[in-house]
Amino acid sequence: MEEVLKRFVSWIKIKVKIHVSDRLVYFREGEIWWVNLGANVGHEEEGKNDNFERPVLVLKKFNKHLLWAVPTTTKTKEENPYYYQYELGGIEYAVILPQLRALSSKRLIRKVGIFPLVDFEKIREEMQKLI
Repeated sequence: MEEVLKRFVSWIKIKVKIHVSDRLVYFREGEIWWVNLGANVGHEEEGKNDNFERPVLVLKKFNKHLLWAVPTTTKTKEENPYYYQYELGGIEYAVILPQLRALSSKRLIRKVGIFPLVDFEKIREEMQKLI
């Protein structure tokens, strides 16, 4: 329990810095970004390392401040219909479809690249099936 509390306190300190930041980040749909995803509850995907970072795919841009994103992982699960498998730069990844989240653009840290357009369209189709 003490370790969990330490982790949440560490995340809250970072979260406050992100919240008060006036940094404006330009992003587009279909881009992959490292974000400060945070320390989350239960089985929600969360960030790694001391900055609670994780790469996400920007699925939908609502305005310059708000987006929908889905986390990515290198732990592919070919038999799981909720993981969309793709390859980028010779490395296998998966997008975790049910972990769709609304995020502030303040959480965006650095752009990794652009998602392959064919795969991006397929992911949007798969997301529609989840509803």
